[in-house]
Amino acid sequence: MYSPNLKKVALIVAHPDDETLWAGGTVLSHPSWQCFIVCLSRGSDAERSRRFARALEVLRSQGIIGDLDDGPDQKPLDEKEIHKTILDLLPVNYFDLVISHHPEGEYTRHIRHEETGKAVINLWHSGKISAGEFWAFAYEDGNKNYLPRPIETTGIYNVLSNRIWRRKYSIITETYGFKPGSFEAKTTPRAESFWPFKNSWEAKKLLKSNGSFQ
Repeated sequence: MYSPNLKKVALIVAHPDDETLWAGGTVLSHPSWQCFIVCLSRGSDAERSRRFARALEVLRSQGIIGDLDDGPDQKPLDEKEIHKTILDLLPVNYFDLVISHHPEGEYTRHIRHEETGKAVINLWHSGKISAGEFWAFAYEDGNKNYLPRPIETTGIYNVLSNRIWRRKYSIITETYGFKPGSFEAKTTPRAESFWPFKNSWEAKKLLKSNGSFQ
């Protein structure tokens, strides 16, 4: 299990709102964390960028937004481009804890989530990101049979208090402006789940287990 005294945390996500959907309650529950949130896409989208900046304020975190391609066709990006973007956006290369997407994503399927998770693990394994621990988001949707759910059988599974969940939900609906009936609002998990890894060799097994990333 994790220590509540971790200070230096990097949360690396593909899109504005991913930080809140998959880990916002955890960030809100640890106000002592010095959290830096890196978002890899939508930097040229003035509205989403503005809302991301407001979300950072609510999460009491610093952060930055990049502008990787996120077009509707979702063509795979060059891995080197993703690596360079992450390293350019991170202010330093050492963190006590790094949190990001699972290489299989959180639902079926979003290639940018998958690419981001893969890139973060590979950067950690190569030593270009130095971290004491890595957490991968742990959610699944039963191959589109239901909305994404936190996986209960992970190393870290935290049910959010009503107060924390309401704050998280308000970021999705008020700060980001998603309607109550939207995918984002209906998905907003009341529990948050992560696969924790103490070393990069174990995390690399996630890549080998996913046929898309041989």
